[in-house]
Amino acid sequence: MYLAQRGPTPGTETVCSDPADPTTCVATIKGFEWIFYNVVSVVLGLAGIALFIMLIIGGFKYLTSGGNPETAQSAQKTITYALLGLVLIALAYLIILFIQTFTGANLSTFRITQ
Repeated sequence: MYLAQRGPTPGTETVCSDPADPTTCVATIKGFEWIFYNVVSVVLGLAGIALFIMLIIGGFKYLTSGGNPETAQSAQKTITYALLGLVLIALAYLIILFIQTFTGANLSTFRITQ
């Protein structure tokens, strides 16, 4: 539960009329930065888990195909699609870094300016 326990940077997401009383605090638009960060972290984690499960399923299907060419081909497709997903995730990250390097725009962090 690290993501749920990680709190916002003090003074950036809430405005409190009485800092000692948390019930007087009002959320601001800056809170979306942390929501976006948490969503992206969870999605990337789930993508990695899905990739691992797809590779395991494809390998299991391939091992249990018993010489059946249709089952072996289906297993190979599963493994191929899982590896293509990995390549797609890696390419997306590299494209972001490429754009960031050549333009100087910081694309790896989500910031709301006021």
